[in-house]
Amino acid sequence: MQSASNMSMPEPGWNVVATVYDREFRDAKARLSRFGDVRASVYRNVLLMKVADIGGFLEGLERSLGEDASLANAVSRVVPVTHGFRFTTPEEFESKAGDIMSEWLPELGGKKFHVRMHCRGFKGKLSSEREEQFLGRLVLERLQEAGMPAAVDFDDPDVVIAVETVGQEAGISRWTRQQLREHELLKLD
Repeated sequence: MQSASNMSMPEPGWNVVATVYDREFRDAKARLSRFGDVRASVYRNVLLMKVADIGGFLEGLERSLGEDASLANAVSRVVPVTHGFRFTTPEEFESKAGDIMSEWLPELGGKKFHVRMHCRGFKGKLSSEREEQFLGRLVLERLQEAGMPAAVDFDDPDVVIAVETVGQEAGISRWTRQQLREHELLKLD
C-alpha cells in the first residue's frame, strides 16, 4: 500500500542514467534505444532510460560492446538504479535515501563499501561530496547499531552504493566488486 506522500510524488520515470560523449549524443541515444525507452534530460550529455530488466540490460549492453566496441566511443557510463524517488528538500532526500540503504544492511554488514553520488541540479542545496559522507556515516552507524560493523573503503570496496540525482529525482543501487568488473560501462567512481 502506498503512503499519501508516495501517491502525490510518483517514482521517477527512469531507472538508468547514461552519460554520453559530447559529439555522440544522437548515436548513443539510437544505440541505447534498443534496450528500452530513452529520453534526453535537461542536463548536457545525460540520457535517461527506462528498461524492463536491469540485469538483462547490462548483459545486452556487454554483448553489444563485444560485437561492436565503438559503443564505448558513444557512451561514457551507465548507472542503473534499483530504487527511485522524488524529493523536495535535502532533508527529504537524506531520509528517503537512508531508508533505502537501511534495507541493505544485511548485505553490507562486515563489508567494505563507499557511497558514490552524481548530483545534477538542485544546485546549492545538495552537494555530492557532503551527501556521500553523510550517507556513508549513516550506513556505518546503522550497521554498528545492528551489531554488523563495516568499513568505508575507496581503494578496494566490496560494494559501491551508487546515488544519481536528476533535478529533484533520485535513484539508488548497490554494486558488488564482481559486478563492477563484469560491466565495462558501469563506472561509478
